[in-house]
Amino acid sequence: EPKAVTARGRRCPLTENLACCSYGALKAWLPILSWLPRYRLTWLKMDLIAGVTVGLTVVPQALAYAEVAGLPVQYGLYSAFVGGFVYCVFGTSKDVTLGPTAIMSLLCSYYVDRDPVFAVLLTFLCGVIQTSMAILRLGFLLDFISYPVIKGFTSAAAITIGFGQLKNLLGLQNISQQFFLQVYDTFRPAVLRVPDVTLGLLCLATLVALTFMKSSLGPGSDDLPVHVRGARGLVWSFSTVRNALVVICATCLSYSFEVYGHHLFTITGQTSAGLPPFQAPPFSETTPNGTVISFNEIVLDLGGGLVVIPIMGLLESIAIAKAFGESTTSPPPRSWTVSARTAGLTNIMGSFVSAYPVTGSFGRTAVNSQTGVCTPAGGVVTSVIVLLSLAFLMPVFYYIPKASLAAVIICAVTPMFDYRVIAKLWRVKKPDLLPFLATFLLSFWQVQYGIVAGVVVSLGMLLYDVARPQLKVRDHGVLVVELDSGLRFPAMQYLSQMLFSKALTGGQRLVLDCCHVSGVDYTVVDELRDLLRQFQQRGEVLIFTGLSNSVLEVLLEAELPGLKHVESVEAALQAVSGTPSYN
Repeated sequence: EPKAVTARGRRCPLTENLACCSYGALKAWLPILSWLPRYRLTWLKMDLIAGVTVGLTVVPQALAYAEVAGLPVQYGLYSAFVGGFVYCVFGTSKDVTLGPTAIMSLLCSYYVDRDPVFAVLLTFLCGVIQTSMAILRLGFLLDFISYPVIKGFTSAAAITIGFGQLKNLLGLQNISQQFFLQVYDTFRPAVLRVPDVTLGLLCLATLVALTFMKSSLGPGSDDLPVHVRGARGLVWSFSTVRNALVVICATCLSYSFEVYGHHLFTITGQTSAGLPPFQAPPFSETTPNGTVISFNEIVLDLGGGLVVIPIMGLLESIAIAKAFGESTTSPPPRSWTVSARTAGLTNIMGSFVSAYPVTGSFGRTAVNSQTGVCTPAGGVVTSVIVLLSLAFLMPVFYYIPKASLAAVIICAVTPMFDYRVIAKLWRVKKPDLLPFLATFLLSFWQVQYGIVAGVVVSLGMLLYDVARPQLKVRDHGVLVVELDSGLRFPAMQYLSQMLFSKALTGGQRLVLDCCHVSGVDYTVVDELRDLLRQFQQRGEVLIFTGLSNSVLEVLLEAELPGLKHVESVEAALQAVSGTPSYN
């Protein structure tokens, strides 16, 4: 770190501290400065292995997710390589990978309507919004999206994505995009393409078998014989790159038939070869008939997508950061800011290479972690694999059967549907099923309506708890009422009615235990003034206990007539019984 020295050769503590602070701030913004100077050769080996493994996973997934987004397959690869470079410089976790995901692809399909120009501009605007949220520290807004809402959305998304791929798995044509029409079109009488069905089911069975084999391996041990460890390693390797393995085999089979003029399978078709041009995102579009769609019109068409997609992207990134230790090189309070900043910068940079919105990927991050990645440099290796695929393999992607990509997507989204969450919510807290079901059901209609409905129901339940606090009532000859939660203005009318009905109408003295009250506002003070007046008019006693210093200071400043307060309930009971000790 830089050393600050005065003209006489002595260190200046003030200047040195400023230099250290500025360098520390630079490392906070560029975490690469924390690990790159001490990078080891042994780390390079592990980063190369992990990067290649994740690269073999992300290439087939990116091609498949572009299909979900309704875009040409090359756009999936355009979106898959920027995250590795950006996260290497600005990220703080060695495991996290950024790229196209099933949920972001599904959300894009709702708003871009198969138009790459809309998708690229949406990426840029999402990046700007996410980066702005990081700079302005607006993470608290995401706290209003509860766990049941997230689970309801991801479960609905899993069903929507998986069902949407049945048309490719079965070789069906002319299937609607809207979910309910999609269900009708899929199950109405139609001619199935037997080769597509056969290949799709075979790919699906292979992926499921390899997934099961990997999960059944269990923990390894150095005490096992060499041939057993070798077999376990072989099974683990094949099951880890299962997506690439299935797509490669299916493509070879498809190519073999195409060479001999047999068009058995529905294939991906024409793709744009080569790397994407580096250019500014388009802020308008000219249609084939010469009509110009302005920036304002595009923004209006994107509509709710400019809110839903950035927020859901951040939620995914934050969830992965929590699961895989975002705070390995930064303190936990900053982890949200780091996640938002890296996601935002990735989307901004991605819009210059024609990417659609990306976020953190659970599946690929897990693979990255399991293969022993040591630093974020593993993401650079993954990005290089994607760039090599774009540069040299795009003509081969022409022959990829859509049924194989559909099998990859279905296997990828199946774990997103967590059927056990319903039983958990029912067992822990039944009312939480309401926001879950509202989000789950309405997301099949319009995803933004599902999320909004879930948030509204959650906020309604939260506000109800604020407006109707639980009261513990004990009768010691004197009525003792304890507030189980804080006291805010929505609850005052309810509290006044309850105290009036329990104490004043029954002619009982009252002790109000406020040990859980941490703050009051003017409405609360005003209602307490009226309550004290009613007790005085009827000649009854109302004593407050357990007031915190901040609350007591506010009440004293308000000069409430007849205010009596003591330290504890025991002291209040003693005071009411005839030996007053209140202030």
